[in-house]
This record gives sequence, C-alpha cells and structure tokens, in this order.
Amino acid sequence: MNEQQKIQAEAAAFRTLVKHLDDNKDVQNIDLMILADFCRNCLSKWYMAGVKEQGLEMDYDQARQAIYGMSMQEWKEKHQLPATPEQLAAFDARQANKGCS
Repeated sequence: MNEQQKIQAEAAAFRTLVKHLDDNKDVQNIDLMILADFCRNCLSKWYMAGVKEQGLEMDYDQARQAIYGMSMQEWKEKHQLPATPEQLAAFDARQANKGCS
C-alpha cells in the first residue's frame, strides 16, 4: 500500500466512524468516555488538529459541526440526556484510575 492509498483508507475509516456515531445517537458521550476514553468532542478536537496540520483554519465549533452533523446546541437539545448518577460515578472512577485530575 502506498502513502496515498493509506491516507485514503484512513479517511474512509474516519468517515465510517463518524457515520457510526451519527447512526447511534443514543450512545451518550459520557458512555463513550467511560468505555473508550474518548467522545465526539475528542474526535472533534482531533479533526480540528488535523485540519490545522494542513495549514488550514477551523475553530472548535466548526469541528464539532463536522462530527455531530449539527451545532452543539442542537445536538444537546435533540440527543443529549442528563448524566445519571451511575454514569457520573463510573466516569469519576475511570478518571481516578487513570491518575487524571
């Protein structure tokens, strides 16, 4: 596989991940953080960093729009549920086990 083919394969994997997250809006960001240590916001930041690595400009809101497929406010109104006490406890436990503050 040459470099261009590798880039195209990675881009396809990224698009598939974004679509998978979009198709599974019921999966809350806190659940992703608990289980996988990343969420849609993390993916937005990584995407924005990739754009900037190419010398292009993108702000965080634009990056989140690209990942969420809508504004963050719209996402919250339509899909984000309040975190349950159990989710918050699991998230706090994961953070404590990582030694993060």
